Amino acid sequence: MAQKHPDKIPMQQLQRVTVRTKNLTRTQLQLVQVQGVVTIPMALPPAVAAVQVLTQATVREPVQVLAPGPEVVQAREPEQEQETPQTGLKKQNPERGFCFKKINNKCIMENKNLQNPLDHYPTPPYPRQEQDVPGTEGQLNPKADHGEESYKGSGKLTGRKALITGGDSGIGRAIAIAFAREGADVLISYLNEHEDAKETARYVEEAGRKALLVPGDICDEAHCTALVEDAVNKLGSLDIIINNAAFQMARESIQEVSSEEWDRTFKTNIYSMFYLCKAAEPYLQAGSSVVNTTSVNAYKAPPILVAYSATKGAIQNFTASMAQLWAEKGIRVNCVAPGPVWTPLIPSTMPQEELENFGKNVPLQRAAQPAELAPAYVLLASNDSSYMTGSTIQVTGGYPTI
Repeated sequence: MAQKHPDKIPMQQLQRVTVRTKNLTRTQLQLVQVQGVVTIPMALPPAVAAVQVLTQATVREPVQVLAPGPEVVQAREPEQEQETPQTGLKKQNPERGFCFKKINNKCIMENKNLQNPLDHYPTPPYPRQEQDVPGTEGQLNPKADHGEESYKGSGKLTGRKALITGGDSGIGRAIAIAFAREGADVLISYLNEHEDAKETARYVEEAGRKALLVPGDICDEAHCTALVEDAVNKLGSLDIIINNAAFQMARESIQEVSSEEWDRTFKTNIYSMFYLCKAAEPYLQAGSSVVNTTSVNAYKAPPILVAYSATKGAIQNFTASMAQLWAEKGIRVNCVAPGPVWTPLIPSTMPQEELENFGKNVPLQRAAQPAELAPAYVLLASNDSSYMTGSTIQVTGGYPTI
């Protein structure tokens, strides 16, 4: 049956109807799904349901009255989530909305826009695969999510100029995409993964921001100094430094760790931070931000990552000291401690048996995707964290660090 206006609907029917109209929006009426589908919970008495419909929205379009099912009053049957063939990731349908279901004899609104962190992304076991160090995104299986389709900016970094080490892939790519969509120009520092770097730059430029690609080895102090000078000369200033690049190798025995490998791990992971901060200090103004990537391994050091874990502990203390040293300048220094993250570094440096179950030991039972890390860096780089310095944001999938 159909009625022209909701006030024409017989009161006795309001307890068991779904009202559909084109012009209602979720902001106008709490019980409204996308594209104007309104639900009325069965548990409400008819008079209350009528008040909600008639007082919270002005309906000028004809409405259609439909009978709901016996246990669930549902606005619209949500379409099934689709998996993209390239990534295996679930793609959320933008029209998914709200429905009501009975729990303990109460009508509960179920928000279909929520995502379950346990299965929103691929879970172990991951396919066995090998890559040469440092690895590339093109060979990673399954493909990582860097927020290419999901991250939406809101101007938090408008006009900022950022230098990101390891910005070609993994967490660095996700940061570059997020920063660009928040309004920042970006210098992308990387070793030699030119195709990955070009792909990252493409996303930055599609966001309408400038991308500057600078390859080279940050183990070299002269190269780090040149990175800072390039950012200042070609971007116009430098407001944000993201010390993200890292090197690791898994070794079963300390006898397998050469002096050269130990030296490279420390120079890449911690020396470079010292080099970059020292070179950038004269250019950083009050309000600038430095964000360092540490790791859950700074708290729970695994035996196969002796050198890497040692550098991550050093990064925590470097961050704490620099935050105090630069506080009087108005420059904030913080860090992010990721748990297991699905990046090209993993198949290029981890044993196959570790790779297959990577991330399975954390409470969320999977590796993080780089896109899940980027918001933490945006927060620490933006004015939203103006009272945060010397802090660590832990993105560990629930793995405890205390």
